[in-house]
Amino acid sequence: MGTKTLTIMDDVYGMLVDNKLESESFSDELRRILSKKRTKKLSDFFGILSEDEGAGMRKDLEKIKAANRKLLIKKLGV
Repeated sequence: MGTKTLTIMDDVYGMLVDNKLESESFSDELRRILSKKRTKKLSDFFGILSEDEGAGMRKDLEKIKAANRKLLIKKLGV
């Protein structure tokens, strides 16, 4: 496998150093971080909203659905 040289800002380098596990290389760390971002399961998001936030989102979605229904009915002339 080949290698590449990257130029990054000092603050980003510090973040990488702080996040890196003791036994891993920077390549391993980046691979770990990037693969996590791409393999999120729906279950990873369970519990990130409070009940109130979820209820508010549900109400907002219902309003959007109702508005879309009205618009569709108007366009179809039903």
